[in-house]
Amino acid sequence: MVHHSGSIQSFKQQKGMHTSISEILKEKSLKPSRRSLPCLAQSQTHPINLNHFLSVPLSPDPKPDLDDLSQSISTSCSLLPPQTAEDVKDSYIEETEVSTCETRANPTILLQKPVSRVKLGTRADSLQGKKQSDTSGLLFRDGKKRIDYILVYKKSSPQVEKRCTFEKNLRAEGLMLEKEPSLTNNDIMFVKVHATWDTLCKYAEQMNIRMPFRKKCYFTDWRSKTLGSRFHLRCQQIKSWLPKNPMKLDKEALPDLEETDCYTAPFSRARMHHFTINNRETFFSNSTRSRIVHHVLQRTKYEEGKAKMGINRLLGNNTYEAAFPPHEGGYKSRHPIKTHGAQNQRHLLYERWARWGIWYKYQPLDLIRRYFGEKIGLYFAWLGWYTGMLIPAALVGVFVFLYGLFTMDSSQVSKEICEANTTIMCPMCEESCKPWTLSDSCVFAKVTRLFDNGGTVFFAIFMAIWATVFLEFWKRRRAELTYDWDLIDWEEEEEELRPQFEAKYSRVERVNPISGKPEPFQPFSDKLSRLMVSVSGIFFMISLVLTAVFAVVVFRLIAMEKFASFNWDFVQKNWQFATSGTGVCINFMMIMSLNVVYEKVAYLLTNLEHPRTESEWENSFALKMFLFQFVNLNSSTFYIAFFLGRFAGRPGSYNKLFNRWRLEECHPSGCLIDLCLQMGVIMFFKQIWNNFMELGYPLLQNWWSRRKMKKGGGGGGGGQNVENKTQLPQWDKDWNLQPMNAHGLVDEYLEMVLQFGFTTIFVAAFPLAPLLALLNNIIEIRLDAYKFVTQWRRPMPARATDIGIWHGILEGIGVLAVITNAFVIAITSDYIPRFVYAFKYGPCVDKGPHHTDECLRGYMNSSLSVFDMWELKNSSEFRYCRYRDYRAPPWSTAPYEFTLQFWHVLAARLAFIIVFEHLVFGIKSFIAYLIPDMPKDLCDRMRREKYLMQEMMYEAELEHLQKERKKNGRRYHHEWP
Repeated sequence: MVHHSGSIQSFKQQKGMHTSISEILKEKSLKPSRRSLPCLAQSQTHPINLNHFLSVPLSPDPKPDLDDLSQSISTSCSLLPPQTAEDVKDSYIEETEVSTCETRANPTILLQKPVSRVKLGTRADSLQGKKQSDTSGLLFRDGKKRIDYILVYKKSSPQVEKRCTFEKNLRAEGLMLEKEPSLTNNDIMFVKVHATWDTLCKYAEQMNIRMPFRKKCYFTDWRSKTLGSRFHLRCQQIKSWLPKNPMKLDKEALPDLEETDCYTAPFSRARMHHFTINNRETFFSNSTRSRIVHHVLQRTKYEEGKAKMGINRLLGNNTYEAAFPPHEGGYKSRHPIKTHGAQNQRHLLYERWARWGIWYKYQPLDLIRRYFGEKIGLYFAWLGWYTGMLIPAALVGVFVFLYGLFTMDSSQVSKEICEANTTIMCPMCEESCKPWTLSDSCVFAKVTRLFDNGGTVFFAIFMAIWATVFLEFWKRRRAELTYDWDLIDWEEEEEELRPQFEAKYSRVERVNPISGKPEPFQPFSDKLSRLMVSVSGIFFMISLVLTAVFAVVVFRLIAMEKFASFNWDFVQKNWQFATSGTGVCINFMMIMSLNVVYEKVAYLLTNLEHPRTESEWENSFALKMFLFQFVNLNSSTFYIAFFLGRFAGRPGSYNKLFNRWRLEECHPSGCLIDLCLQMGVIMFFKQIWNNFMELGYPLLQNWWSRRKMKKGGGGGGGGQNVENKTQLPQWDKDWNLQPMNAHGLVDEYLEMVLQFGFTTIFVAAFPLAPLLALLNNIIEIRLDAYKFVTQWRRPMPARATDIGIWHGILEGIGVLAVITNAFVIAITSDYIPRFVYAFKYGPCVDKGPHHTDECLRGYMNSSLSVFDMWELKNSSEFRYCRYRDYRAPPWSTAPYEFTLQFWHVLAARLAFIIVFEHLVFGIKSFIAYLIPDMPKDLCDRMRREKYLMQEMMYEAELEHLQKERKKNGRRYHHEWP
């Protein structure tokens, strides 16, 4: 199945629909839409001689004898210009560089090197009609061959034999190598890798890389004809009158993305005449070339043995220090980009994406994908989509907060608390504490009103639906991106085994059901035992988290007594704020400290499991990191939401921890303000800390590297004194940058997924959480962009079709959010007790079902019970004090027993939880059913393109065969390939 690179309108089978591609070609073509895959906008038609040359398939395995070499050159390169002496010199310059290594390498494992491939590749290099301007200097010494990959090793490394064998086999695979010493460290040597045209074609065919198809796309816009062109013209005219969207990037700002529309198909050397090849140097993009070279590096042997291959193993045993594709030059220029244009794609990315001044612009996802690959492009696409979806959530949250702010002073509950000058509350401790008046907590009650108001239930339901809409529409957005980026039919190639897995289980083998080759196998009993040990480690770390939460609880109990009996009246009156604030700060420091430990433990447990492939290792590590950090971040929040004040007891019969400290109670206006303070402080400071570490750490490390370069040390290698950094070649500059972290995008996704949990799980208690997340993500996008473009080495452009295991985690968080918000509203907030009082016990019982502040008159008196302090033989001047609970007074027949109102409130809470969960889950399921994972017009385009491409492939092959028949004057009897 072959896909189109632009947006094609959907078609329906109607009378007059074209059934042949030749009829479609006669139609007047519409303006094609842009597609991200390079289609080379110079021309869509080949020169006659080049088209003839490309019609002859190149032999993938040419023989090294002279007869075959001359025959290959005469048949495949007869139209190329003659080879100059300089080209021949460049072709064999690498043979002399490794002459010293050949004597040390084992000749039994070296591949035979086809001489004709090197010569043919040199002739292919001389084919380009116009040399591409390259301001970055990323070329070999001959100024022609492009550097596709950089290998770095130390001259003092003892692994010389492995390295020489590896490099010898790389040359045999068709790669060209050139060595260059570092200018900053005499012990560092760079190996520049270049892939020849034959090598690129060979592995592009093996890897099924989709490339631009030769034919232009002409199509009829049936939908615009049937719906009426006047309506569309009128809409376009009205749209032109509207002001320009300031968030969109100008087309002039991204000149490299203005490409010709074209189809793509898996590359095939046998059908090379079908593809748009105007310039061999630009046919394969830089990221595609780097991906092909990485593929070769991963499958080249360096020693005798089945598992002795791959650059990852050589990096693990310190044969090489690093391997990375080079950046395309500098990211800054002395000339403005508007007048002089972009020097390279890295400069364009910096100016149109990573610069802080364009924080409000949309991301150039096509350019990101072209430079960093589809996997990183999908991450930034998801991050941008998540940030955009946070805008309506943040607006609704701000409206709920403003509603609480404007009704703060007019709230009946706040009025009763602030006017209760004669209401004596029971002491907070039994020894040094004194009774206090309810009006002392007036400020606390008003602040509680900001977050515990009538809009809380609505906002909780809204956020539950929002989470579902976000995930469902992301599926549609991902489908569009995978279509635009030619990932619909892409199947992830079989991953190679991890070196640790092969070393551990090399004695036990079984046949791989996919490749049919024997490979190391992990027995089920061994896998189960290791998994049980890993699960035990996870539970141990979770118990450590709970121990830390218990320590914070003990601290809060001690702090509560100290602040309640403090000599300073200001602290004594605001002991709730003091206790909650200090407890949250201590908890935050413990969270950040334990995160460092969790990362190391997760790394050890994942290695203990011995995952088979890198993707399995990454998924296992990501799941452990999420579990650890999620429990670490939210355990104290769950304690405050569902346990704080639930088991405190009553005056005269308080429950004590270790028979020493009284358990903490909630404020008379509720526990929601404690939960809000906990979430706000942790979310705010954690985001600041993460942003500082993401940008500050690479900046400090790169600054230290530049400082050593200026001193000429280069890490103790005795390098040259380089005063001007611009004099360094690009590979030296990239070597002094920081590598992308070993966990890939795990840390980036983990930070955002944890934030998503904070935004949705307890959002009923903190409606400003989406706003904080939105502000953080606006900074996060540009910070990550700046880090990828300027502070990190260029990562290998990897492919992916989705965000992996994180989508399932996000769906799990969405389900958990519904449950927790139902419990927060029913148990933590005072919404249900106020509701029950208004409809059952308030002054509006006989006036019908309506809920206003007037109906809450007397609520505080109803929610406070009475205790006789003289029962404790207390010499207080007050006999009776009040406490928060629904219990009978001491003069009743059943003193201190739960009243009927308590059971009414409890039943209403349980009923609310059941109704809320079923209602919201039903709405979520209905919305998920209504929103298809793939847009209908996208399905129509894909089906239409399949039909068009079958016609185009058939007619293109017929045209090619007819030309061959006319040229040779004889009839061909080949079947249609």
